[in-house]
Amino acid sequence: MPVRSLRSSVLRWPDAETVVAAPRQWARGAGRQHPNINRVGYFGSYARGDWGVGSGLDVVVIVSDADAPFERRAAAWDTTSLPVPADVLVYTEDEWSRLNEGSPMARAMQREVRWVWEREEAQI
Repeated sequence: MPVRSLRSSVLRWPDAETVVAAPRQWARGAGRQHPNINRVGYFGSYARGDWGVGSGLDVVVIVSDADAPFERRAAAWDTTSLPVPADVLVYTEDEWSRLNEGSPMARAMQREVRWVWEREEAQI
């Protein structure tokens, strides 16, 4: 999260390198807790390079299967270790592959994802 300098009331936002390195480490831990994860990536302003102070991290998690409906899946993921606020979208492999048939916005999101972690035995 943003940090306050000891001598100033100004908050310092983490640089892009710090932010984009964080999902890889986060995904390793999440992979141990959630054995059905196949891939983790990020998209949005950090993937495009047009982030700014206050930008959050958009994380996409691809799982082999899910019991909860799409709208409730993100609640199972703890993102407090990430350096900026994060939104998590959790898709099954089938849902992710069908996004190509969806809206132009969904297809654009798929194109800009930067994958940072993949389970070695995942069949992709």
